Amino acid sequence: MTSQTAATSDPAPLRIILAQPRGFCAGVDRAIAIVKKALEKYGAPVYVRHEIVHNRFVVDELKGLGAVFVKELDEIPEGGHTIFSAHGVSDKVENEAKRRDLPYIDAACPLVTKIHRQGQKHADKGKEVILIGHEGHPEVVGTLGRIHGTTHLVGSVEDVENLVTNTLDQLSYITQTTLSVDDTRDIIDALKSRFPAIKGPALKDICYATQNRQQAVRDLVKHENIGLLLVIGAKNSSNSNRLREIGTDCTVPSYLIDDADALDPAWLDNIETVGITAGASAPEILLQGVLDKLAEFRTTKVHILSGIEENMHFKLPEELRG
Repeated sequence: MTSQTAATSDPAPLRIILAQPRGFCAGVDRAIAIVKKALEKYGAPVYVRHEIVHNRFVVDELKGLGAVFVKELDEIPEGGHTIFSAHGVSDKVENEAKRRDLPYIDAACPLVTKIHRQGQKHADKGKEVILIGHEGHPEVVGTLGRIHGTTHLVGSVEDVENLVTNTLDQLSYITQTTLSVDDTRDIIDALKSRFPAIKGPALKDICYATQNRQQAVRDLVKHENIGLLLVIGAKNSSNSNRLREIGTDCTVPSYLIDDADALDPAWLDNIETVGITAGASAPEILLQGVLDKLAEFRTTKVHILSGIEENMHFKLPEELRG
């Protein structure tokens, strides 16, 4: 990343530190590639149930290529090629696609699918399954709809305290993938305190991308004397909102922005160093737009924080390979 210079010189260049890692994760990369490959193979239109990922720029780009986004399957005409979003769907949705003979591809992140399998495995053993997550989030709706058995949703320690269950020793828990170890620690501690025999996933099963991006923000605000944190991401993106919350929790003024148009030059008053990150569904082109806009306000010097280099890749569905 090279330094950028405004038209007029400034006595004190604005120092910009980019978090590493940031932006697209492997699951998002795969979901977007699925839509593009499907358009190449089948031609437009291809119908996508819900936003493929939570980002307006990505959705608009895919619309331009011929993708049609719908809320429910009844909006898809007979024979329409159908794609389910990266967040996963319930059995009910998949069964409806089968009933209508819609040719469909599930673009659910493999880590989400893994959570589905874990939950059903617990239910098959007669356990009640507790899902830690945000009520109404598409992934949570899909996960609850994949587990055939008794399930409970908790999103806070208070929810754990108020949980009514038929057993104390046949319980297990799973988590929404866009929550990190730190996001769920207090809830898990409360579950283990109330239900000592409860079983849950190993730490390695928590979404690597969520954890890595959150740790990068903590490193950013802890070591770089950040005066302002900008998080590029959608307002309905769970992981992007959490990145902003981490900055706020560390007493750094923090803003979640869709793109460069949301920047307010007043935010830079008396600021020497700005930290920037991006949620897992925000493309790098949006970051470049923010850097360009900041360079219009002030002379800037851009640095990248050292951090984890992610090399995770997920295969495309077999019907789209080659």
